[in-house]
Amino acid sequence: MNKSRSAKWQRRLIQPPRAVIDIGSNTVRMVIYEGTARAPEVVWNEKVSARLGRDLADSGAIPEEAAEEALAALARYALILHDLGVEDVQTVATAAARDATNGSEFLARVAALGLEPRLLSGEEEATASAMGALGAFPGARGVVADLGGGSLELVSVADNSCHEAASLQLGTLRLPALRARGSEAFEQAVRKQLGLAGWAAAHPGPMYMIGGTWRALAAYAMRYFDYPLTDPHGFSLAPEDAHRLAQELVAADPEQLMEISGISAMRAHYLPDAAALLRPLLDTIGPEELIFSSWGLREGLLYARLEPAQMKADPLLAGVTAYASPRDASITDATLLSAWTVSLTDGDGSVNERLRLAAAQLSGALQRVEPNLRVSHAIEWPLGKRWIDLDARGRAMICAALFGSMGRTDVPEKLSELASDDDLREGITWGLGYRLARRLGGGSRMSLTTSALRRKKKSLVLRLDESRAALATYPAMREFEALADWLGLKPKVKVGSFKFGGEEEEEE
Repeated sequence: MNKSRSAKWQRRLIQPPRAVIDIGSNTVRMVIYEGTARAPEVVWNEKVSARLGRDLADSGAIPEEAAEEALAALARYALILHDLGVEDVQTVATAAARDATNGSEFLARVAALGLEPRLLSGEEEATASAMGALGAFPGARGVVADLGGGSLELVSVADNSCHEAASLQLGTLRLPALRARGSEAFEQAVRKQLGLAGWAAAHPGPMYMIGGTWRALAAYAMRYFDYPLTDPHGFSLAPEDAHRLAQELVAADPEQLMEISGISAMRAHYLPDAAALLRPLLDTIGPEELIFSSWGLREGLLYARLEPAQMKADPLLAGVTAYASPRDASITDATLLSAWTVSLTDGDGSVNERLRLAAAQLSGALQRVEPNLRVSHAIEWPLGKRWIDLDARGRAMICAALFGSMGRTDVPEKLSELASDDDLREGITWGLGYRLARRLGGGSRMSLTTSALRRKKKSLVLRLDESRAALATYPAMREFEALADWLGLKPKVKVGSFKFGGEEEEEE
């Protein structure tokens, strides 16, 4: 067994792969996750748009054609899971199977495939989706709105738990029939359903938007505002802007919507109806802002199984560690690097420390990439990859830090749309510090534990133990002088016997 295979299987032993099969009203999807429990990584994501709930408003049953399409997909999923050796599988069914007159018959056919489907009640479905939002946005406080094909789930969240919950018959497959009655009748029907969740207006905070159709709305908004990022996860929208966009989308042409990246043909046809729903939803709940989430029911099922201590883990750092460690960039080395450069920090430490640590570990991974690929990775890793609990400002600061770690103080222009000049300068400073640490002694633990970097009022002081005096030459001193110049300080090198790791400081 080769080294890489051995490492892979060691990771699988520590954290076995797990899968969630979601039998929804619109789609039947299987997602396989690997990696850390706190920030699971998607390694397989497949769906079929069977639209099991398409006739619920008329016949009240799952069409046989749709059932056959779904069962064919589920049979394929069962084989894939068996062949990949995935034993931890959760199969759940939601509104279509719950509300259809032949739902129990359909689930019996699913069970015959060797799967063990669990029919979620409306409240269980709502709670699972809300747990996904809590996992994605630690400290979330507000209302979760999960729009599926068969229903709209509303849940109030606070203190890492769910409170009131309601499952409303306002899914995207039901909305066309409601709109066909006319705009006034549609508004009345929607507000009547929302009245069943009257508690929602009493919960101040954001409204967390879950579901593919809401993400399509985010894609439209990102295009409309020329937003520099591509991932809708974490994208936020002011209520007044959401109202304005909803007004435009109500009469939008689905064919034109399909031309926008991130909007599939199916979602393009659902968007006008969802926009019509959004306006009374905003009026009823009155959220402070809309925050779009790519984590929902499936991730919520996984998050809900975690121990309390696991739930409290930082999902960004967990995700970065899972991503960077196989690239020989350990969290231990990143912690040492972050500590060695702490004197350079000039921002809000309580907010930035986790960003500095994440940037330090990613910068270590970046050094193991071929030089001609580093610039593209320095942009794609922080800005393009889906990190959990990392906002646009944090992405920009980490990107700036990665550029600084390459010795560059020029950063992509779009970063200025995501963070202030001061934040970007702070990120670059971190990166220049990481670069100096690696130039000094290859970033070795010995070189960093026998040296110290101290930022004073007028100078930047590098202290070296006598045993490491030979390190104070080119090219390390070039990087040291460049960092001092960037900070507007005078570079000073002191060699001697120091008490490294303590709080000892010297006069200027």
